[in-house]
Amino acid sequence: MDNFIFGRYLPMGSIIHKMNPAAKIFLCFYFVILVFFANSFFSYFAMSLFVIILIFLSKSPIKMFFKGIMPLIWIILFTILIQILFSSGGDIIYKIWIINITTLGIKNAMFLFMRFILIISISTILTITTDPLEISSGISILLNPLKKIKFPVETFSLMISIALRFVPTLTDETKTIMDAQRSRGVDFGSGGLIKRIKSFIPLLIPLFVSAFKHADSLSIAMESRGYKINSKRTHYQNYKWSNFDTISFFVAILLSIIIFMLRN
Repeated sequence: MDNFIFGRYLPMGSIIHKMNPAAKIFLCFYFVILVFFANSFFSYFAMSLFVIILIFLSKSPIKMFFKGIMPLIWIILFTILIQILFSSGGDIIYKIWIINITTLGIKNAMFLFMRFILIISISTILTITTDPLEISSGISILLNPLKKIKFPVETFSLMISIALRFVPTLTDETKTIMDAQRSRGVDFGSGGLIKRIKSFIPLLIPLFVSAFKHADSLSIAMESRGYKINSKRTHYQNYKWSNFDTISFFVAILLSIIIFMLRN
């Protein structure tokens, strides 16, 4: 749990940190959509190289990203295994009963693995380089046109930023509860799959209690500062559009051209 870095903000002061939050959020979603258009090894190599450059520019150690991916590795591997064993198409390598391993299945599994890694990495870059308040302001700027149809933009953006802010908090709470129960003799790593799942059930009640306590404390803090739903709000900091934000959009367009040129 202590390796889970998604949702954590690291104030490194890099050029990525100084970007307009609206630009970062938009480009992050644009990159995620672009990932699904890649369908060749060369296109995934180009996107991987782009992500590595972003990690370097964000001044974040690559080892930290590997540690952040590890808590999700079992979900990724399970999805890939399903893709390998039960996909059809291509030359058959091995077949028994309903299990059908083909060359196309292995290729699609490799692409699926790359998609997971790229999406997790770009999302992590966004969260570690963008403060929760900046995320709230960025979402508010992007969704500003929806105010014309009475959509609660400010409330929605605040909700998203709070949710991202509490991901690492609840992760740390889970680790604390697990350590407390280990000290009382609970073993989360022994036995079969069903037994391991059952051993995690006692975590739910104290975790929910802790989450409601955090929510109650947050609501009291917001009310004491005069927060009201759907009221007109001002922002402590106004974010300006920089030359690097413009360059980032041109780079995104260039990356799109490269991906489409490398498609099969």
